[in-house]
Amino acid sequence: MQLRLDKFLADAGLGTRSEVKKQIRSGAVRIDGVPAKSAETKVDPEKQTVTLNGKPVAYTEYAYYILNKPAGIVSASRDKNARTVIDLIPQPRKRDLFPVGRLDKDTVGLLLITNDGKLAQSLLSPGKHVEKRYYIQYEGTLPEDAAERVKEGLDIGDDTPTAPARLILPGDPDSWAEIRAGENEAELILTEGRYHQVKRMFEALGCKVVFLERKAMGNLVLPEDLERGEVREITREELLAKL
Repeated sequence: MQLRLDKFLADAGLGTRSEVKKQIRSGAVRIDGVPAKSAETKVDPEKQTVTLNGKPVAYTEYAYYILNKPAGIVSASRDKNARTVIDLIPQPRKRDLFPVGRLDKDTVGLLLITNDGKLAQSLLSPGKHVEKRYYIQYEGTLPEDAAERVKEGLDIGDDTPTAPARLILPGDPDSWAEIRAGENEAELILTEGRYHQVKRMFEALGCKVVFLERKAMGNLVLPEDLERGEVREITREELLAKL
């Protein structure tokens, strides 16, 4: 695989095309020890060594990050008025990163960020049925048949009811530790990702969500040691093994 040198450096997260062109012109970039002469020079990342200011430049086509999203951050690649989840990815970083799916601004927890469009499309496809697991704190009293209604599908004002989902309540042997003895707590396992879906489902059950955290996506679980606002890079192989 051969790439233009400026694209190689920009894709490696070392600046915009115009910024890396300046670095090339300054003589800071070398290919196999020889100063690069042009931004248009072709390089093969698998066979050649590129350095910037004497440091090797690592190149991979795609990047994958697990983020423990904090509240108040927008799930978008860019926003004129607010910080986005991409702002939390440390530099240097790949261009064209985006979140896989969305979490509301006040929702926290697991969010996958990548620049791999094909993988994201596969994960978000309704036919893939990737489960998303949420921890919920709510106000109000759930009806006794809440779990059955969620399993059958709820009318939340869309053209069709929600797909069958699973509501896990305190005392359920499959619940995670947080809700084994808690009141007004629950977990919800979905295979969809409709707009404000968890909040709208609880509204349909006569309750209001006051805290919402995504805990897992497929078998990809939010690491316990990943603090709110922290991010961790993983490999494609690690990711696919968990989905």
